Amino acid sequence: METGSHAYLDNSKNENVKIFINGELFERSKAKVSVFDSGFLLGDGLWEGMRLHNGHIAFVESHLKRLYEGAKAIDLEIGLSKKELHEAILRTCEANNMKNGVHVRLIVSRGVKKTPFQSPRANIGKSTIVIIPEWKEAKKDSFSNGLNLHTVHIQRGPTTIQDPQWNSLSKLNCISACIQAEKSGADEALMLDPHGFVATCNSTHFFIIRNGELWTSNGLYCLEGITRENIIFLAKKSGITVKECNFSLTKVYSSEEAFVTGTFAGLIPVKSVDGRDIGEILPGSITSKLRNEYLKLLEKECM
Repeated sequence: METGSHAYLDNSKNENVKIFINGELFERSKAKVSVFDSGFLLGDGLWEGMRLHNGHIAFVESHLKRLYEGAKAIDLEIGLSKKELHEAILRTCEANNMKNGVHVRLIVSRGVKKTPFQSPRANIGKSTIVIIPEWKEAKKDSFSNGLNLHTVHIQRGPTTIQDPQWNSLSKLNCISACIQAEKSGADEALMLDPHGFVATCNSTHFFIIRNGELWTSNGLYCLEGITRENIIFLAKKSGITVKECNFSLTKVYSSEEAFVTGTFAGLIPVKSVDGRDIGEILPGSITSKLRNEYLKLLEKECM
């Protein structure tokens, strides 16, 4: 992947990575799930993206809390305790001799069905658990180059349609937003909520700086981002006023700085939104300060 918040450096070692499926390790080429799996048939499941740093899964408690909260909401029995799942992730990384620069994709689906059908009553057996670790690091120039965002017509919906706080396998609304943004020549999509206020990006969380204050959405129409929460915490700790509020694109276009956050790359500045350049310097001073504070927090977390 050449550009965007998930632009990464290719690593040939990933061709031989071992993948965890329901307690067993498989070579990448032999790692498979059934065509009757709920995740494949219906996108019925949840996932987490995590970072392995210094041999530790960064902010693992927060990731697992979000996963199990989502599982409870959709009535999905994971089948392992948080401790057991954490240990399985670490064992998988150790089996691949991984310590640093690793992205881990954890997927939990409702498992295999007797026949293709929506109802969980058609399921047989336990949930499917897959752990995919890869050597994957963000491109170094992502922070210096920044991102170009495009506001799309596809919205983040209310909880009465599909709760945006479920980190579900059903990501078609975000995928459609991503496609629209890329067709427009942008790196990522900026998505609005049903009321026309800024919600989030298709795969990251969005922040702006106005009058030295940090603004982000009210959080009702986006995933409870782990990095998002850490940045809010660090900003408050640094004495920066934080506003989780409704704001329109007008406030975005005239903002002093903007950036996105995510587990993979941490914090990346935004260069432009809908063709409007953001700020005068890239990255801005507050963006740089928060990124440095986040890197310190990551090191402390993974000691």
